[in-house]
Amino acid sequence: MEAIQQFFTKNPIIGQIAELLVSVVISFLVAAILLRLSGKLFKRLRRNPEKVKLNTRFLENVIRFVIIFVSVIWVVMSSSLTRSFGQTLFTGTAVLTAIAGFAAQPVLADLLCGIIISSTKPFEIGNRLTLDNGVSGIVKDMTVRHVVLQGLDTQMYIIPNSKMNGYTITNLSWKTDTRAVDFRFEVSYSADPEETIRVIGDAIRACELTVAGKTKPDGTKAYADVYFLAFKDSSLEFGTTVYYKAGTPTEVLKSDVNTRVKKALDAAGIEIPYPYYNIVAKKEDA
Repeated sequence: MEAIQQFFTKNPIIGQIAELLVSVVISFLVAAILLRLSGKLFKRLRRNPEKVKLNTRFLENVIRFVIIFVSVIWVVMSSSLTRSFGQTLFTGTAVLTAIAGFAAQPVLADLLCGIIISSTKPFEIGNRLTLDNGVSGIVKDMTVRHVVLQGLDTQMYIIPNSKMNGYTITNLSWKTDTRAVDFRFEVSYSADPEETIRVIGDAIRACELTVAGKTKPDGTKAYADVYFLAFKDSSLEFGTTVYYKAGTPTEVLKSDVNTRVKKALDAAGIEIPYPYYNIVAKKEDA
């Protein structure tokens, strides 16, 4: 034992490196234990992602960030090899400079906007969103820095919290167990509006993926009505809202409903038109 002490006394740099390694190992073990405990705390919610609350998921990621950050700071301040660097960094004017530099970074804006989003909750994990920039998807996760939306299949959109907080959001599953998506259909001017409404409504109700999601005054659920919305340049426009279960991919629903409505309109002899243009050529006098 004395030989080891003499060795480290004669080679202080090696002793400092050994001390740093011990600090790293201890910090790693403590952080691993705390992260494991944190993971167990949120494990039940993670088993069913559709029921995970947004603020809970955000808090989980904040706890992870704090544990890792504190572990790194502890390593820096507990080792004599790096302590002077840590003291210089976190004392005096250096700390003000560090804070100012940190505040200037987008990470702080993302963190603050993440806190705002998780507290006001304009959406939840599992909600279907459409943003005003055209991006559409299901909320899969929220971290300290960003929100994750799943689009088609495995397509993922990673959106910083600061940008997400500035978007106008259309939430297609606001405070409900079902999701909703709008459909628009255009038919010929020669079509009977009442017949068209019946055909479209029957096709939607025949789809096994759709559900009754509109709440009536008596509290019961019903399918949304089909409406005659507008006179277009070359067609009559009809629209409705279709409700479906949260586990159903929206693109699968759209494909099924559009296919059924197309076949139903064809079977009923209702034309789906394309734009018509009348071109008039003016003859110049010789």
